Amino acid sequence: MTVTFHIPAALREFTSGRSEVTLERSGESVAEALSALWNAYPGVRDRVLNEQDQVRQHINIFVGNENIRYTGGLTTRVPNDSEISIVPAVSGGQ
Repeated sequence: MTVTFHIPAALREFTSGRSEVTLERSGESVAEALSALWNAYPGVRDRVLNEQDQVRQHINIFVGNENIRYTGGLTTRVPNDSEISIVPAVSGGQ
């Protein structure tokens, strides 16, 4: 099974500059898919998860168009050939 990750600019230094990473994975959850990403690019992990292994407050993760905060968090099911987007929250403005 494969999954494609969309990597934001702020994390590309940890993925050799790649904006997309496609990996083989085992398991069906977001946590298991992310584990494959951590194994390939360990520097990404600490910028996405906190010390309690939860998604950092300023990071959003989408499976397709669905934010995992509303679909089961890290236990959200990831169908084969899915796309996972890691999106830093944007704030500010007037």
